[in-house]
Amino acid sequence: MKNEDLFTILVVDDEQTILDLVTRFFSKHPYHVITADSGERGLKILEEKRVDLLLLDLRMPGMDGLAVLKKAKEMDPDLKVIIQTGYGGVNEAVEAIKNGASDYLEKGGSLYLMGSRVELIFKSWEKKRKRWDGVDRREYQFNFDKMVGESMPMTRLKDLIVRVAATDTTVLVQGESGTGKELVAQALHNHSERRGGPFVVVDCASISETVIESELFGHEKGAFTGADTTTLGLVRSANKGTLFLDEIGELSLSVQAKLLRVIQEQTIRPVGSIKNYDVDLRIIAATHRNLLDEIEDNQFRQDLYYRLSTVTLTVPPLRERGSDISLLSNHIVEQNSPDETPIEISEQARMQLTKYEWPGNVRELENVLRGALVFANDGVITPEDLSPPIGECVPVETDTSVKPGTLASYELEAIRNALTEAENNRRKAAAILDISETTLYRKIKQYNL
Repeated sequence: MKNEDLFTILVVDDEQTILDLVTRFFSKHPYHVITADSGERGLKILEEKRVDLLLLDLRMPGMDGLAVLKKAKEMDPDLKVIIQTGYGGVNEAVEAIKNGASDYLEKGGSLYLMGSRVELIFKSWEKKRKRWDGVDRREYQFNFDKMVGESMPMTRLKDLIVRVAATDTTVLVQGESGTGKELVAQALHNHSERRGGPFVVVDCASISETVIESELFGHEKGAFTGADTTTLGLVRSANKGTLFLDEIGELSLSVQAKLLRVIQEQTIRPVGSIKNYDVDLRIIAATHRNLLDEIEDNQFRQDLYYRLSTVTLTVPPLRERGSDISLLSNHIVEQNSPDETPIEISEQARMQLTKYEWPGNVRELENVLRGALVFANDGVITPEDLSPPIGECVPVETDTSVKPGTLASYELEAIRNALTEAENNRRKAAAILDISETTLYRKIKQYNL
């Protein structure tokens, strides 16, 4: 087999003895090993050759490993990178994982440990390569029919999906409730190499904490009271495909730890089992929470966050997509109108729809229009058919001239105090005020804070 057909590893280290040692160690494996003794030379090789795995020393004179890592991931977002840190370099490793590294090892540690980590990536590469055998890549054309919108934020999001879908990297999809995060995940799956495999959706918020481990990872017969049969679990059900974890911020820390193991080792151990099973899947996670705040509050694992957020996509709220509201409204009405009775939206109703802020985003718009279709007469939706407050909404008042002693003045003071106490963290401020984040957002905009 020609070198260009082999799994190619680029080793970048300023110590020639390390380069020679690693090259000799991998000489009996089906790998093609290339070496570079500086970050600059390593990047030059990446520009000229296909590389499947980068073994990178973090501490080098001149261009250090972190700078090389950032440049390498810009050149190839799907490039797998294992970084090597000095003794006790945990902080360095966390920073590297944050910037896209797949794994880290302590420099000078066991070569066999390095070999096992490399073998995991090699197996994934091999499976990926086999999936493409005989596949006509021209079939993989992008179709965003379900993601309606031509506004600038949506155009940017679609451009990012096009770039990310072809990779096999984990993706974190962020956005408010109702923005369509699952549609983003579905688009990534439909236009990936895994499109022929299953797309398994897990709503982490709807599964009871007492059964979540069994639901995700499966269980053996007799593992607990009521376990009458062996179950596969949702993770293994997604084998060869994509696992979409919606509202991942709802998972307990113990379940997060098991999920991290799945991502790192591509193996899974069912509840009550002593056997590990290999899994081959892509994980896409979604949340409306700020996971960095959750990490600060010790509610989410930092290492899991960095594994999931190799690529982060943010779905814009509907209030930032004003020009899309009319397009979305037409699409929703067309999809839900009886075939024999096409229904239109009057100009007055369309104006009311564009004035409203849509705290519930696209999901709320869809619910409102479905309700309006029930009441529409003569094939036309009018303002009267729209549920309050949409049918009677007016532009948001942002005048901050609040008179002292009025109810509004006390409300304004309470909001300011809560924001100060929460250090401008809106989620925490909303909790202090005992109101929803959406209500707080409206108040902030109303008082021009």
